[in-house]
Amino acid sequence: MPYSYDVTARSQAAPDAVFAALTHAATWPLWSPIDSADVEDGDPGDRQQVGDTRIFRTGRSVARERIVELTTDRRFVYDNLGGPFRSYRGTIELAPAPGGGTDISWSATFDPKLPLSGGFWRWYLTRFMQRMADGLAAYANGGTA
Repeated sequence: MPYSYDVTARSQAAPDAVFAALTHAATWPLWSPIDSADVEDGDPGDRQQVGDTRIFRTGRSVARERIVELTTDRRFVYDNLGGPFRSYRGTIELAPAPGGGTDISWSATFDPKLPLSGGFWRWYLTRFMQRMADGLAAYANGGTA
C-alpha cells in the first residue's frame, strides 16, 4: 500500500535561486538536516542533471537518490534507491508566489519494505521534510537554515 506526504514552504527568493540550491548537492548540508552530500561519478558542487545519483549522509543513515526529472525553475523529481523503501518518489514543485518569491511544495509517494511501518514513515518524513523545505526556503533567500 503506497503512502504519501506533502509539505510546503515559501521563500522570498525567485524560483531560479531555489532551483539552483536543489540542483547543487553540495548546498544541501547547508540548508537541511543532512550532514554530507556526494555525487556518484561527479562533483557535488556542479549542477546535477537527470540520471545523476546523489549520496546523502545523516548520522549513520545513508540515502542514495537518483534525479529522474528536472524542469528548470519549476520541478525536481527523484527516486530514493533502496533503504527502508520498496519504492520512493519525491517531487519538489516550485511556483511563483503572489507578490514575489516562490511557493515550494515537497511531496512523495512511498512503499515501505517493513509491513505496518507506513504510518511511522509518513509521520517521520512529514516532519523531516518540513525541515528540508523550510531550510531550502531560507537558504535560497540568502539566509541560513
